[in-house]
This record gives sequence, structure tokens and C-alpha cells, in this order.
Amino acid sequence: MCFSCAHSERKMATREIQNPVLRKLAEYGMITMSIWIMVIGIYFFKFPNNFAFGGVTGFSTVIAKITRFSAGDFTFFVNTGLLVLGFLFLGTDVGVKTVYASMLMSLSLSALERLCPLSGPLTKEPLLELIFAIFCPGFGSAVLFNIGASSGGTDIIAMILKKHTSMNIGTALLVVDVTSVVMAFFVFGPTTGLFSTLGLMAKSLVIDDVIENMNLCKCFNIICDNPQPICDFIINELHRSATTYHAEGAFTHHDKTVIMTTMKRVQAVKLRNYIRKVEPSAFILISNSSEIIGKGFLTN
Repeated sequence: MCFSCAHSERKMATREIQNPVLRKLAEYGMITMSIWIMVIGIYFFKFPNNFAFGGVTGFSTVIAKITRFSAGDFTFFVNTGLLVLGFLFLGTDVGVKTVYASMLMSLSLSALERLCPLSGPLTKEPLLELIFAIFCPGFGSAVLFNIGASSGGTDIIAMILKKHTSMNIGTALLVVDVTSVVMAFFVFGPTTGLFSTLGLMAKSLVIDDVIENMNLCKCFNIICDNPQPICDFIINELHRSATTYHAEGAFTHHDKTVIMTTMKRVQAVKLRNYIRKVEPSAFILISNSSEIIGKGFLTN
């Protein structure tokens, strides 16, 4: 990798370190937005239709029907109890972001029940409402997972199981979700039970798909004769880096340069258009990747 590439990366890293407060505010802003999206899906679409899938809120739907608790209040009490358990068994591993997200969701649901009470579903189209009941919480959860946070609830159970047992966490959480769906069959009848089953199956697919699309990047392999203008554009205009190496054409035996770089989709369009302008004969291979680990992308 050339010196200018490394120097550009160091400058970008320095700018990030100099703004820790802004970075933290942006992170908590993302958490707040994600929780409110989840709350909209849960309160306006999931609770009124008695869709009983997905962790604590799935159980809340059933419990609200067979007890005097409201779904929002039950969610608040259970999430608070799970946070207490989390601190007892995990200590500080629970994380400030999880506490904030869990309490924000619980308080928001309870507040909506008092400020905007619902007497029934918003529409007469349960399948349409199921889509929103799946997508809104799924999208919000994906954003939370992507920034290393969670909405608490059964995620705390997963953290406890992971730390103190050898139990398969995925299986344990699936059992919790399936239990709430089975209860829905007995409490609300087969129609709601089947809708809940469909929601349970679709939920994980939505989360995985949203995370993959949020992290989707374009990987370039550019085979060209004159790499310097392209490298300069990548570094100075797109603020990314690149790796170059020399190659030889198998047919012509002419010297070539291969430029390898990775960037977000918007930047990729700009680079592709620039290469077409400065070197139309360049050979460009573009592929998708949703998991890139390294400086400027994910780190682990």
C-alpha cells in the first residue's frame, strides 16, 4: 500500500478520535431512532392484532389477554426484572446501551398506552399489519445489532446463558419464541396463531437481510495502464484507500496495474463513472460484500 494511502487513513482516524462526544451522541441518536421504529411496529401493529412472536413483547401480547396487565406495562416490568438479573449475573457486561435501549422501549410502550390508547387494529387487513409488525421491529433490531447494542429482554437471557452455561443460545431463544406462539394458538385461536407463526419465521430473515444491506460494500479490482489518477481520486475525493500490484496481460504480455479497493455503494458509483472517463479501456471487476473487517470498516 502506498505511503499516501496510509497517510490518508491516519488523518481519517485522527479526525474520528478528536470527536468522541459527537460520535457518542450520534450512536445514541441511532439507538433512540431504532427503538422508536420498533415501538411503532409493536404498539400500532403487533399488540392490537395479538401477534405473539418475538421475545418479551410476544409474551406480553398473550399475558395482556389472560390477566389484568396491559401489554406495555407487562413489557416494562419484565424488561426491568431482566435488567436486574443481568446486573446480578453479568455485572457491567450488560452495557449502558442495552440499559438505555431497554428502558426507552418499555417507557415508550407504557406512555403510548396512556397517550394514544387503541381499541383495535388500525385496519381490517391483518396481513398488511403483520408485514409492519415484522418489518419495523426487525429493522430497528438490525440497526441496534449493527452498532453493538440490543433492546434487552430475551437478549439478556442469551447473554446470561452464554456466560454461565454451555447451552445452545439460539435453541434456547427459539424455544422462548415458539412457546409464545404456541400460547397464541390456545389464547387467540388458530388464525392469530398462524399469523404469529408466520411472523416468527419471517422475523429473523428480515433482521439478517437488513444488516446485510446496511453493511453492503462494493469491492473493486481495476486492471489499468495508468493507476495514478485513479488512486488519487480514491484517496483525495472518496477518502478511501487502495492496494496496487503489478500484473501482466496473458495475451499481450503488456505490463498492467491492478488496483484493489472497497467502499460504500454511493462512492462506488462515483469511482465507476470516474474510471470510465479517465481510462475507458480499464477492466473493472465489481463484487458485493456485506462483511469487511479492517480499518475504516468493521473491527473485531
